[in-house]
Amino acid sequence: MSTTPSPVAPEDVRRVACIGAGVIGGGWVAHFLARGYDVTAWDPADDAEEKLRRLVDAAWPALEQIGLADGASKDRLTVAPTLAEAVADADFVQESAPEKLDLKRSLLAELTAATRPGVVVASSTSGYPMTDMHSEAADNGRLVVGHPFNPPYLIPLVEVVGGDKTDRAAVEWASRFYDIAGKSVITMDRELPGFIANRLQEALWREALHMVANGEATVKDIDDSITEGPGLRWAFMGPMLTFALAGGEGGMAHMLDHFGPSLKSPWTRLEAPELDRALRDAVVEGCDEAADGRTYADLVAERDQGVIDVLRATGRLGKDAT
Repeated sequence: MSTTPSPVAPEDVRRVACIGAGVIGGGWVAHFLARGYDVTAWDPADDAEEKLRRLVDAAWPALEQIGLADGASKDRLTVAPTLAEAVADADFVQESAPEKLDLKRSLLAELTAATRPGVVVASSTSGYPMTDMHSEAADNGRLVVGHPFNPPYLIPLVEVVGGDKTDRAAVEWASRFYDIAGKSVITMDRELPGFIANRLQEALWREALHMVANGEATVKDIDDSITEGPGLRWAFMGPMLTFALAGGEGGMAHMLDHFGPSLKSPWTRLEAPELDRALRDAVVEGCDEAADGRTYADLVAERDQGVIDVLRATGRLGKDAT
């Protein structure tokens, strides 16, 4: 385990390397560019650069709305021909490869070998603990999870946690860097498969699939039940405080005493349903119906504007937002 400190302080980071340039990796690229960093990206796909620049172009209007940092420019993006060239001068590395454990293990080992000593490398994994991913890396003390939410250039949250070989200093460094880079950071004290937010999303997702599989609700019914109901509250107050308010002046204590017995009611089925062809097709067809002719680009623009509107309405855009 390495105890080498990062070669730069979090506030002195100038160049970020983004390894993997798909939806999440490309979203990270857009975010870091908008925050005024130089960004070097690498992805093994033949058409990666074309797709990445198209993604950044699509994200830029939303980023201009919420406010660009001084010096922010799409021209500060470089796409490197090799992984080694992408990370050679990086002060921080964000890995966003596909969610395949063997790939993550070999890639993180390659990244620690190719970067300067001490440079913190963060993985965007949505579920794997770092302890499961760092086994092939010789210098694994500087490997952390930095789990974002899609799109990373708009959704503030990033969950930061190390593995059993990660130096605590690397976790603290990463958390401080993300904070400076404009993210809302949860620094976890321990590893948890799926982290925090994905565990909560997964419970909702499984119940939604059960309702579709059993013909109890359509895809549109499920989405409307959140956007027109509890989702409006969750935009500014989480489920725990929301439930506490359900207890009136007695707060959570009254809520639990009054509604606690209902926890034994068989309302939810947290075991995942069998994702057979019929359920898959029902979900896909339901999403097509809910899209109602809107293209992927249309839906991305609608989502981005919706996030901006919520952030603006709840006072979380920051002083630079227009």
